[in-house]
Amino acid sequence: MGEPLKTFVGGTEVDVPNSIPAIRTALPEDRRTEFDRAINEAGVDEIHAVMRHWMLEAVPDPEAEGILVRLAQDEAERRQIS
Repeated sequence: MGEPLKTFVGGTEVDVPNSIPAIRTALPEDRRTEFDRAINEAGVDEIHAVMRHWMLEAVPDPEAEGILVRLAQDEAERRQIS
C-alpha cells in the first residue's frame, strides 16, 4: 500500500482509511454490516465508488454533516410550500 490518505476535518489533518479492513474498523459497529454488504455486492465497475463512499463515511466531518442536514431541511420546506 502507498502513502496513507489524508484529509482535513475542522482544520485538523486526519488519516483516511484506504483498505477494506481499515474502513471497516473505522466505521461505527452499527454501520459495518451495511458496509460488508455493499463491498460484497459491488462489481468490478463500481467497487471504487463504493470504497470512496465508505472511506468518507468512516471519517466523520460534523461541519459537512451539518450543512447536509440544513440543505435537506431547506429542501423539505421548499417542497411543502410548492
